[in-house]
Amino acid sequence: MQTKEHWENVYSTKAADEVSWFQEHARLSLQIIRDSALAPDGRIIDVGGGASTLVDDLLSAGFSKITVLDLSAAALAKAKARLGSRAASVQWLEANILDVTLPASAYDVWHDRAVFHFLTSESERHRYVEQVLHAVKPGGLVIVATFAEDGPEKCSGLPVMRYSTEGLHAEFGNTFELLGSQRESHLTPTGKEQKFVYCFCRRLGGSA
Repeated sequence: MQTKEHWENVYSTKAADEVSWFQEHARLSLQIIRDSALAPDGRIIDVGGGASTLVDDLLSAGFSKITVLDLSAAALAKAKARLGSRAASVQWLEANILDVTLPASAYDVWHDRAVFHFLTSESERHRYVEQVLHAVKPGGLVIVATFAEDGPEKCSGLPVMRYSTEGLHAEFGNTFELLGSQRESHLTPTGKEQKFVYCFCRRLGGSA
């Protein structure tokens, strides 16, 4: 997996709205969460949330129990500064998703836009799925977005995996019921088009 040093350098040398994955609003992610009929006090974790504005919009939508996890302290600092006093209502975790200790069956929603596709080894992906199984409640919603099959082969200078809906769901297995998927054409701040695929699943009972 990519190193912490890499991402600290990215967020220390670029503004939040200069990185290729920047979205002024994470509209599709927000819509999927809203459509799930999650209660306002449902627990959400945004994995690799960094400086993403999803947390802003979740707070504005009335959700009150949000955790943002990222490798980069610099990324989290940008989000906290942007939120101002509202940052105090968010739990911030500076950690690697592959080795962080998360509470068991704690989250109603697991959201990840553009972390999973950086996991280029099978062992990393297996560990990631173990973390989801551990931390998400049975019946919880798992939203994972990666580059689509026709998306870029690299991001931030690093190799990535690209997925179809079927391929992405297969990485998680039968413990996750596929509820739906959607493609997104993302325009980077420099105007380049990147194709994403979003899969949203229900975490069923059972273990990894």
